[in-house]
Amino acid sequence: MAKIVMIIAPERFRDEELFVTKEELEKAGHETVIASSVKGICPGSRGGFATAILTLNEVKASDYDAVVFVGGGGSRIYYTNEEALRIAKEMHEKKTVVAAICLAPVILANAGVLKGKNATVAGTEAKTIESKGAKYTEPGVTVDGNIVTGNAPKSSRLFGQKISELLKARGF
Repeated sequence: MAKIVMIIAPERFRDEELFVTKEELEKAGHETVIASSVKGICPGSRGGFATAILTLNEVKASDYDAVVFVGGGGSRIYYTNEEALRIAKEMHEKKTVVAAICLAPVILANAGVLKGKNATVAGTEAKTIESKGAKYTEPGVTVDGNIVTGNAPKSSRLFGQKISELLKARGF
């Protein structure tokens, strides 16, 4: 069983990208913890709510086997957030699973994690991740080494499954 930190925006995270992905991860036996820039109840963009029990500055890479950055319009606040970029870099350097969906792969690109990697993202941000050295793939879910990226809410189930497959291959 892996321990996974899921990072959401304090508001306007995309519900499916959190809840469906979380469901797939937990169905595979993994433990998930939600973090955000604030602790407490965070509203999603589709009417759902999630409770963040950690702030980003409390997230220690050594405590987790994977990180998942959840997309949605609110995730843009993390594009240049020092703590979000730190987490992405530390988790990648530690060779853990680093995942992001929808708009959130821009966080990974800005952290330098996607340089030379195949990745997908919401179509509006394809040029953004390419400008940071990523090789944009088509919509859906892309796995490259320890990195999993998804492009949209409809990819959430497959995104969760691919993260679980990668963790299983690593003995979790």
